[in-house]
Amino acid sequence: MAEEKTRVDFNAPKSLVERADSAIEILDISRTRLIIDALEDELEELVNDEEFQRRLSDAYYDGRVDYDTVEAILGREEALRLKLLGESIDRTPAIPTLEDGLPSDDAFYDGEISEWTDSNSADSDDESRA
Repeated sequence: MAEEKTRVDFNAPKSLVERADSAIEILDISRTRLIIDALEDELEELVNDEEFQRRLSDAYYDGRVDYDTVEAILGREEALRLKLLGESIDRTPAIPTLEDGLPSDDAFYDGEISEWTDSNSADSDDESRA
């Protein structure tokens, strides 16, 4: 099934059009084909450009472009990655709460304090004696 087409009309410098006309004569293609090919090449370069990717992701996270636009430019996989990353960034982390509140200093520090010992040091002492 052929993709829907849109007519585009624009003004370009005369010298550029003359250069394009020379190229299409040699290549035996239409102006339309040359422009479409040039646009596809330029967009492919942009997709692989880190600065463009950063600007596009900034625009997506700022709400200036939507998911469909990102998908159309970068493809489904990269658009989904940006979407999931954005959703994870937007989540508010849970704030821990205590049901009974904090214990008093006396209750917290009351009792015997156990001394920490390295479990590996006991093994190494035994081995050094052997």
